[in-house]
Formats: sequence, C-alpha cells, structure tokens
Amino acid sequence: MNAEHSNQGPPFSPDFFARFGAPHIVYVRELPASELAMIAGIEAGTKLFAIHAADGTRVGVMNDRAAAFATARQNDMEPVSVH
Repeated sequence: MNAEHSNQGPPFSPDFFARFGAPHIVYVRELPASELAMIAGIEAGTKLFAIHAADGTRVGVMNDRAAAFATARQNDMEPVSVH
C-alpha cells in the first residue's frame, strides 16, 4: 500500500456500493441481544442474526442464521456473511 494513502478512509461510501450494482446484496451478521434490549421478551445472551442492506440499513432480524439467509433469498436478495 502506498504510504500516501494509508491513513485515508475507504475510497467509496456505503451509498456508493448500494448504487453500484449491489442493491440486491444483503449481509448477515450476528447481533447481540443487547442491541435490541428495548424489545420485550428477548433474553440477554440470545443469538440473533441481523440482515442489512448494502448501505448498512438493518432490514430484518432472525433468531437463526439459516433462517436469515433463507429469508433474504425468498425476497430475491443475495445474502453474504459478515464476521
């Protein structure tokens, strides 16, 4: 990497990627239940999986990774995993 560019952020914004041919790609990541503490009935330590649009907007939450992927595909989206 060129030292001149090493301290700069990413060259493209999430909005750029959302408009640049990635509108059908969603990403799935594990979501700590603490991020949804305001929803009654979710116990601390529960594993959840969030589905996010290419621009980072959360569009869904599932209690199972496979269900998150299946839901995305059922809605004509292509899910990818984020670690």
